[in-house]
Amino acid sequence: MTFDRRQNGELYVENTSTSELASRFGTPLYVYSRAAIESAWHAFDQALAGRPHLVCYALKANSNLGVLNLLSRLGSGFDIVSGGELARVIAAGGDPAKVVFSGVGKSADEMAIALKAGIKCFNIESLSEIEVLESVAQAHGAVAPVSVRINPDVDAGTHPYISTGLKENKFGIDTTAALDAYKKIADSPYLEVLGMDFHIGSQLTEIEPYQDALRRILLLCDQLKEYGITIHHLDLGGGQGIRYRDETPIDLTAWASAINDVLGDRDVEIIVEPGRSIVGNAGILLTEVRYLKHTADKNFAIVDAAMNDLIRPALYSAWQEIVPVQPSSAPEASYDIVGPICESGDFIGKDRTLSVQAGDLLAVMSSGAYCFAMSSNYNSRPRAAEVIVDDTDMHLVRERETIESLFEREKLLP
Repeated sequence: MTFDRRQNGELYVENTSTSELASRFGTPLYVYSRAAIESAWHAFDQALAGRPHLVCYALKANSNLGVLNLLSRLGSGFDIVSGGELARVIAAGGDPAKVVFSGVGKSADEMAIALKAGIKCFNIESLSEIEVLESVAQAHGAVAPVSVRINPDVDAGTHPYISTGLKENKFGIDTTAALDAYKKIADSPYLEVLGMDFHIGSQLTEIEPYQDALRRILLLCDQLKEYGITIHHLDLGGGQGIRYRDETPIDLTAWASAINDVLGDRDVEIIVEPGRSIVGNAGILLTEVRYLKHTADKNFAIVDAAMNDLIRPALYSAWQEIVPVQPSSAPEASYDIVGPICESGDFIGKDRTLSVQAGDLLAVMSSGAYCFAMSSNYNSRPRAAEVIVDDTDMHLVRERETIESLFEREKLLP
């Protein structure tokens, strides 16, 4: 679902005016559509309906408790990468038994908390991690369920910062070392082999890389059978792309059909870990134009959102559509949309043709994923508020931070 609905020229989120949202909650403001989030999750669930499966939303995309609570009500599982994310799942009403714990740097304390909570599976990413998890499980008199994340060395053709399935990436265990890893797990009385997983990158728009990776994974599964090791689930990761500009997202029905073609009649549960594709197009960032600045070389629209609110453009030159909330009679011009942060890299968009004037509202589209989640307090700026819209209802799911809250944990010298 995209936010292209307008009423009398004004941008709406579901049946709610964005001007009213900005007036009530202020700007910068993150706004999410409940209907869009639920629709995107159901699309995965329905595409995989013909096979045992679990859709595990990846918290790193957007971990707001309101968002997580919506998904837990749908019966979603969750993909986490930290103890803090597990705490969020539980606080939001999520079921720990539907949680998979990914990430290359899990601490022993995080493992112990997850083990006690009764999570579905630990996605192990190195041989040394196996040893730590084994010792944690032994200390707690428990058996830890384990899946090994395989690095299949598949080029998903995405940005190098969000590529995760190549041999030079830090993620997973290569196929040559995987056999030893599984033998070690199978031999331990404190570890149980449950599955095998891979994640080859983010913002993918082609189906073939998933098929290629899965074929390589299945070869390893067949090898394990020879040693009496059975894989009960296959975790295909996430990474399905969304439309920011002119991308064509993967058709999930075709994707699921292609996956099933490769799997054939294998009796395994399928786990998927979508994040961006659930929430990315479900959110916008509202920001107000403070000033227009015209120079001999550039026109700048200086807005109240900044790189601390939305770092994707500065971090890896990400492009997101920027549109006026309401039509304007101002002359059209090419602008760089920049914020108040004291950095030349503080921009939301460059060379955008817009009709704007000071006081106008802009909407930065496709801001539901990796936007608020990556925000900071750089330049001592309070982080934005977050709102979920449900038709005409507006639910404040995160209050705007106050300046005082930024340093309430800091202390003066004695």
